Amino acid sequence: MATYEELMEKDEQYFAKAGRISYYPLLIDHAKGATLVNFAGKEYIDLLASASAINVGHSPKKVTDAIKAQADKMVHYTPAYMYHEPAIKLAEKLCEITPGQFAKKATFGLTGSDACDGIMKYARAYTGRPNIVTFQNAYHGSTYGSISMSAINVKMRAKMGPFVPNIEHIPFPDNYRGMYGQAKPNSIEEYLAPFKQMMETYLPPEEIACVVIETLQGDGGLLEPVPGYFKALYDLCHKHGILFAVDDVQQGLGRTGTWCSTEHFDVEADLVAYGKSLAGGMPLSAIVGRKEIMDSLEAPAHVFTTAANPVCCAASLATLAMIEEDNLLQESTRKGKIAQERMKKWKDEYAFIGDVRGMGLSIGIDIVTDKKSKTKDSQAALKICNRLFERGAVLIAIGESVLRFQPPLVITDQELVKALDLIEETMNELAEGKLEDYDVSGQGW
Repeated sequence: MATYEELMEKDEQYFAKAGRISYYPLLIDHAKGATLVNFAGKEYIDLLASASAINVGHSPKKVTDAIKAQADKMVHYTPAYMYHEPAIKLAEKLCEITPGQFAKKATFGLTGSDACDGIMKYARAYTGRPNIVTFQNAYHGSTYGSISMSAINVKMRAKMGPFVPNIEHIPFPDNYRGMYGQAKPNSIEEYLAPFKQMMETYLPPEEIACVVIETLQGDGGLLEPVPGYFKALYDLCHKHGILFAVDDVQQGLGRTGTWCSTEHFDVEADLVAYGKSLAGGMPLSAIVGRKEIMDSLEAPAHVFTTAANPVCCAASLATLAMIEEDNLLQESTRKGKIAQERMKKWKDEYAFIGDVRGMGLSIGIDIVTDKKSKTKDSQAALKICNRLFERGAVLIAIGESVLRFQPPLVITDQELVKALDLIEETMNELAEGKLEDYDVSGQGW
């Protein structure tokens, strides 16, 4: 059996560096619920949930039993040509749980990135319009379409252009910081102004197919919108016949306490992208949209040989059933309140915590050098993460300075309290100057 050192050497030799954002040398041997166990047997509380891909926890029996049963029955036959029951049942279920009082259809892929690509395809096909509008600081994925819609980090786009054309970016309606480096957030009208100016000066609204949003801007720092912005944007879009699409790959399926995060914002999206936790960690994505939009493309415009794999679809059906049967939407909301109530106290106690924000178990803790200027402190955020890793909890920093708190929805109350204790102890160490010697060079985004 290979040693830890041998495996890490092989990783360095054979795994291309563009495929991993470096945080910790954590070689995971196995995982259960909200617990990770490394190669040496040390346990960690998972506060990342595999980038929110494990909402129902690691290896829950309901999901693994469904995987085993379907694998024994049939591993795969492509739905590009044929039919199988798990895909049909899953399409029906996703149309049922996605908000919107209208007929819907669903289609499948392998990852949230291709679902966001598909949104572009369907929006352009249905409207006959070429342009897509998304947001600065957005992350939609790594395929060429989704990376073209993203605007989060220069490393994602350096050396790879040209990108998919006819994509514009507007400022995200950040409720903590304002546009263009301002410390104070802007008003709804001020945030809408760049979009309106765009439509008035160089991008006719009748040539815009779709606006694509993240309701909480995930990897950009778990940013919350100013209240009322999305409803105002939604109304503006529909006034001009522009489709309103939501990338719910990270925030959907219970992460914010609802099936779809749009339920917090009084809007019904025309198109929704799901991924990550859709199949309990198995590779699967989906687009759910208005029937007339989903009927605007003919085959083979959006087919993938291994999409809607029956094992993945069975895992997804079990995952969605587990969310319902174990009341995980309600549990996400309840546990999120427990966490935020504790964290809000930290905001008053520590000079370096500028903001605590989020919904359900999707929470961001913004680490700053100064509360007035709201200057991001990426070094301090990574020091906290490193010290927590030593203490036995996995947490990462995103958006330069934001601690990403997204544990599995099945985390127990005891694990949650222990994790919050560990974070608070680490905050105390940072406040006391005990983390000054931590080297965080080369880590994070």
